[in-house]
Amino acid sequence: MTAASPITRSDLADLLAFYASAGVDDALEDAPVNRFAEAAPKPAERTPMAAAPARENVQQQPPSAPSRPDMSRLPDAPPARAPAGAATVPDEAQAALARQLAATASTLEQLRQHMAAFDGCNLKFTAKNLVFADGNPNADLMLVGEAPGRDEDLEGLPFVGRSGRLLDRMLAAIGLDRTSAYIANVIPWRPPGNRTPTPHETEICRPFIERQIELVNPKVLVNLGGPSAKTLLNTTEGILRLRGNWRVHTTASGTAIPAMPTLHPAYLLRTPAHKKLAWRDFLEVKAKLRALT
Repeated sequence: MTAASPITRSDLADLLAFYASAGVDDALEDAPVNRFAEAAPKPAERTPMAAAPARENVQQQPPSAPSRPDMSRLPDAPPARAPAGAATVPDEAQAALARQLAATASTLEQLRQHMAAFDGCNLKFTAKNLVFADGNPNADLMLVGEAPGRDEDLEGLPFVGRSGRLLDRMLAAIGLDRTSAYIANVIPWRPPGNRTPTPHETEICRPFIERQIELVNPKVLVNLGGPSAKTLLNTTEGILRLRGNWRVHTTASGTAIPAMPTLHPAYLLRTPAHKKLAWRDFLEVKAKLRALT
């Protein structure tokens, strides 16, 4: 057998890049621990296995059925409880509480405080920060994505990583920036490992983003990506069929806001050929803003 080749700096860089993409951004201990070495018993600790019984002595007697205890004499078992501090999947009571808290928020700051204190969504227990919004709440344009990523979770602001830098360039292309737009997400907490939020997690957060849109009251809404469009426009169509076509988002108070579904910047980073489609969508947004002001 040949000796294992030494780990190079390039190997370590690739490993760290893999950890970062998988959402591993915290060390549990100061020194690395080889769990495989811990699990393997030392040679001195291994005990010989007991000799198997002779075949002729096996199954001499047919096994008897185990006797069942008299359940009438047993005390009632206590209900099972989740471990203290364990994150649980939100139930309908928590969804109702989210709707109540969102409805009672009269300002964006009050809504942010309600969301920061809300413990009904299990994503809060794995995220580092509440990612509420960025930009100008008095802007005519509001953009809504799906959920924060690693960079957004660390900084507590939406769209600050590679996708955010591309979004800034897309806004600049139509003469806007973060001082003339308001940016938020459907989900305000980062899902572990950047996984897709579950339908239950989306529903628990829906009242908050809908109230956020209602309080901002933009003249134009842009849905960045399929999940945002499906959630806020109540549709099941894919984003490639939705994009480029004006839809309407109706708030709880009955205000109809023109909405443009378009491709998410993260998708455009993976599929640069479709940037031309997003460019057409943003030209439509620019024209709509000009017509409404």
